[in-house]
Amino acid sequence: MTIEKIVEQALQDGYLTPAMEAEVGRICDTASELSIEEYMALDRLMGALLTGEVVAVPRKQFINVMEELVLTEAISRVAEIEASTDNTLDLGDIAAYALNRLPPLYATTEEGANYQRDKARAELAVLISDQVKDAIACNMNQPEFYPERQTIRKGDDVLGQVSSLLKDHAFKFEPKLEPK
Repeated sequence: MTIEKIVEQALQDGYLTPAMEAEVGRICDTASELSIEEYMALDRLMGALLTGEVVAVPRKQFINVMEELVLTEAISRVAEIEASTDNTLDLGDIAAYALNRLPPLYATTEEGANYQRDKARAELAVLISDQVKDAIACNMNQPEFYPERQTIRKGDDVLGQVSSLLKDHAFKFEPKLEPK
């Protein structure tokens, strides 16, 4: 979307959303030079914001209390497992798996967050625990993809390593020579 279209939309709607603001910022940051039309559109937007014709919608700050509850549970469980076994678990995968199976608990104030925490501890503790257990079980049962992988070692013959890698993985590739 162009700056002109964003400004036109803001003037039509009477408000500038955080997404619109971010897009204008992105355009300004990436453009090496703005056109006269873009400067004029930005000037119109500034005037409309100053007069109240357009209202900037504030970014709403919120947190998902469920994320912190799941992370707390997952961290303690993963720490226990990693301390007693040779397994290394992916905390991010485990948390995402569990969160996708639990209701979100959003809050916009600290009081609201405390309410959501207390409610979740009273009503959802078992469900959270079960989902984290399932996530860990799923994570532990995943096969290790490409266990024979090796990193490219610095200082060695990097070109030789890349050539060997290409031979192993692109064995059907043969460049076609152009006739002269």
